[in-house]
Parts: sequence; structure tokens; C-alpha cells
Amino acid sequence: MTEKTVLIIEDEEDAAELFAEMMRVSGYRVLKTSKSTPAISMMTTEKPDIVLLDIMMPEISGLDILRQMHRDPTLANIPVIVITAKSMPADIKNGMEAGASTYLTKPVGYLELKEAVERALANKPLANNTLANKPTA
Repeated sequence: MTEKTVLIIEDEEDAAELFAEMMRVSGYRVLKTSKSTPAISMMTTEKPDIVLLDIMMPEISGLDILRQMHRDPTLANIPVIVITAKSMPADIKNGMEAGASTYLTKPVGYLELKEAVERALANKPLANNTLANKPTA
């Protein structure tokens, strides 16, 4: 079985490293960027299997990255899990409408992130595709 690649697009270095470690422990190859500008070119070059994306990014918002991905046929089918502090129903709706596979709100626990990634890669939706403020195990 080939190692799956996760691209983490997160401007907060501590959060990015926490998500990266969660993914490494789960057996994934991890790529990270803290800037939204190189994210699309990284995706085009690296062809990750899944993307973990923050919404509140400097330069270009995560929602704009999602929209750009869906306009590019080579990136449109990569599942994207949004991980953000934005937890209002309108925020979740905007994220899902922009093309997120799943929308998680921070803080995110190891088990919920691992499950969300596994489900997205298997193309199985979570209940309502959101885990907003779900208690962690």
C-alpha cells in the first residue's frame, strides 16, 4: 500500500505541527505550508491525497483556495478537510458550499481528525459532514 500524502495549509505553526504529528503517527506523509499563496502550486506539484485547510489565512483565504481547487480539474477531486476556529452555522455553510469534504472546528482531537481523514479518503461522509464542537474521545 502506498503511503498517502496530507498537505496541511495552516498559518499557525503550533497548530500546523500538531496536525502534522497527528497525521505522521497515523502513517501519512506530511507536507506543510503556512502561506496560502504557494498552496495551489504545491498541490499541483505534489498531488496530495487530501488537504487539511485553515480558513483564516493571510493573503488568500482558505475559502478562496477551495474555490481555486474546484476550478482546476487536476485538483477538484482532492478531498479537503477544513479545520478552523470559525464555528458559526454561516461559516460552516460557506465552507461546505466552497467545496469542503468535511468541516471541523478547533480544537480538534486526534481521533476525530484521524476519522475525518480516513472517511474523506474513503469518500464516506460524516454525519452532516461536520464535527463542529463535537466532544473528543
